[in-house]
Amino acid sequence: MLDYGIDMSDVRRDIALPDLVAEGDELDALVSAQADWSTDTPAVGWTIAHQIAHLASADENVLIAIRTPAAFDAVLKYAETEGSRFRDLDAAAGAAEPRSELLARWRAGRIEVAAALRDIPLDQPFPWYGSQLTAALMVPLRLMETWAHGQDIFDAVGVAHRPTSRLRHIASLGITGRELSFYTAELPTPAEPFRIELTGPDGESWAWGPEDAEQRLQGSARDFCLRVTQRRTLAETDLTAVGADAQKWLEIARIFL
Repeated sequence: MLDYGIDMSDVRRDIALPDLVAEGDELDALVSAQADWSTDTPAVGWTIAHQIAHLASADENVLIAIRTPAAFDAVLKYAETEGSRFRDLDAAAGAAEPRSELLARWRAGRIEVAAALRDIPLDQPFPWYGSQLTAALMVPLRLMETWAHGQDIFDAVGVAHRPTSRLRHIASLGITGRELSFYTAELPTPAEPFRIELTGPDGESWAWGPEDAEQRLQGSARDFCLRVTQRRTLAETDLTAVGADAQKWLEIARIFL
């Protein structure tokens, strides 16, 4: 199994879980106001309905992984059989449902996932794609995915996606997942430490890594999150890097496989 290389063992579930719920509620308010879910989003071939169907399907799989781990083998087998198409197939199937039914399914799943991630011991492992995860990692991962697919929908309908302090969870994922970026690009992970300095939505400074690190990255937290979720190209962000490894990281940055 692949080690995601992301350590979120110090996550504050009492903060992260309410933020996950709030992120879902904000997206819910947006899509509930859209009568037409057939609008195309930046993801090629995906409408608003596809985006919501994907989130609903992922929530259902989280519940399978937590409640009946052995049954998750069937989910993995399906993903392996269909290869890179499996997310498109799931999204298309959900997008074909009546809008009201899909919205209700997504809402119910969000509630159940929040409860499951609240009740499971923070360090109890359960299966996921290519790895074993815990609630400490799954909570911010669900928040990240909700935010990223939500960004696609905000872009599609031309509404500004207001940045919030919830971005800190996504930024932390992006930073601690640096190894995953290099792994996926089939490059060795740099041994040198990195210094990351981001500006939060209210002008606050968020920093990670030693102050004297030679590999450095700066910019807004929003743009960093847009970059690591691959919602914007590097040229579309305000991010700057000092050091060849830091520059390469920005070029290949990602959170997910």
